[in-house]
Amino acid sequence: MQGTILTFGIVASILAIVLRPKYALVVYFTILIWFPDYLRVSIGTIDISCSRMVATVLLIRCLSNQKLMSKFKWSQFDKIVTYSIMVYVGVTLITRPRWSLVENRAGFVMDTWFAYMIVRFVITDKEKLVSVIKCVSVVLIPLAILGCIEAITGWQPFVPLSSLSPWLIREIVRQYRWGFTRAIGPFEHAILFGSCFAIFLPLVYYLRHEKNIWRMLAYLISGLVFLGAISSFSMGPLVMIVVVLFCLSMERFRVWVKPMIKFFIFSFVFIQLFSNRSFYHVLFSYVGLIGGAGYHRARMIDLAISHLGEWWLAGYGDRPIDWGWGVWSFEGHTDVTNEYLVAGLRYGLIGMFFLCMVLFIAFRNLISAYKKSNDPNMKSLYWALGSILLSITVVWTSVSFFGQLMPLFYCVLGMIGSCTLFTLDIKCKKKKMLYVGSK
Repeated sequence: MQGTILTFGIVASILAIVLRPKYALVVYFTILIWFPDYLRVSIGTIDISCSRMVATVLLIRCLSNQKLMSKFKWSQFDKIVTYSIMVYVGVTLITRPRWSLVENRAGFVMDTWFAYMIVRFVITDKEKLVSVIKCVSVVLIPLAILGCIEAITGWQPFVPLSSLSPWLIREIVRQYRWGFTRAIGPFEHAILFGSCFAIFLPLVYYLRHEKNIWRMLAYLISGLVFLGAISSFSMGPLVMIVVVLFCLSMERFRVWVKPMIKFFIFSFVFIQLFSNRSFYHVLFSYVGLIGGAGYHRARMIDLAISHLGEWWLAGYGDRPIDWGWGVWSFEGHTDVTNEYLVAGLRYGLIGMFFLCMVLFIAFRNLISAYKKSNDPNMKSLYWALGSILLSITVVWTSVSFFGQLMPLFYCVLGMIGSCTLFTLDIKCKKKKMLYVGSK
C-alpha cells in the first residue's frame, strides 16, 4: 500500500508541475477532497500525505515562477495569517521541544501556510478563481453521490482503508443516526465529510451568475452538494448548512443584516444577565435538538473557564491530548469539540487571540471590499465567501477541524486574501487609465 500511496503522490505532483497554475491548484483540491489524509507514506519516523507532497511541489513551482511572483504583494491579511501560524509553531516548540514535535509542526505548516500561500499565488484575478470553482464543483459531484449511497445502503468503500493508517489509534467504524448510515467518504469522520460540502456550497451557488450551461448547472450541483452535506447526518455540517442558507437568502435583504446582528447580540446579553443558565448553555440546548451532544459542548466551555489558570499562558505543555477532565469524559477521554478552546488549550490565550484576529480581519476585508466594489457579481462573490467564513466561525463553537478540512479552511482564507485585493487592483487600473488619457 505504501507504493500505491507514493504513486498517487508522484502522479499528482507531476500534474501540479506540468498543468497551468489554476489547474494545478485544482489537482491539489482534488487530492484534499478525495484522497484520505490518514493514508501516509512512512519514511523513518515521518509520515507524509499526498496532499503535503502536492502542496510542497506547487509552492516551489509558484516561488520559481517570476510571472506569478511579480503579481504578488504582501498584504496585512497575509502577515496576520503568517504570524498566527508562527505562534502556533513557536509556542509548541518553545514549551515542549522534542524532535517528534518538530516533525509534527513541519506537517502542520504544510497543511496551513503552504495551503494558504499557493492559493494566494495562483488566484490573481476573478477569472482564475471562477475556473477553479467550476472544476472543484465537478469534482464534488461523484463524492456527493457516494455520500447518498453510503447513507442509504451502508456501503462505505473508504472505511476499510483506515486499517492501513500508520497512526490512527483505532479503525473507523460505521455509525448510524435516524436510521441512516452516517456518510464518511474519504474523510476520517462524518463531521468532516459533511463540512467539506458546506464549505463549497456558497461558491458553487455563486456560479449561477455565469453564462450558458453553468447558470443551470449551478442549481443542479448546489442541490447535490446540499445532499452530500446532509448525508453525514452530523450536527456540525447541518449547522453550517443552516447558516449558509440563511446568509445566501439574506443577500437580497441586506438592509436587515445590521438590525439582526444587533438583535442577536442583545439576545445573548439578555439571556446571560437574566437567565439561570449561561447563554451558550441555552444556545447548545436548542441546537442539540437536531442531534449531537449539545450539553457536552457547553460543559467543555465551563471546564475550560474553571481550568483557565492551567492553560492560559502556553497551553497544556507536555500533557497528552486528554487534558484530565475525565469526570466529564466523552468516549473515555476529554473531547474538546470547540476550535477556539482547542487553540487556547494547545497554544494559550495568545493562540486563541490570533485565531480570532485572523477571522476578524478576514471579515473586515470582505466587508470593505464589498462596499468598494461596483460590480454586482463581485459583490455576490464576496457575499459567498463571507457566508463560508461565518458558517465556519459559528460551527467552530461545537466542532474542531482536522485532517483534510484544515487545509481547506486555509485555502478559503487564501481565496479571501486574493479576492479582497481584486477591487483595489481594478480601481488602481481605472485611475491609471484616466491619468494616461488625460495626458
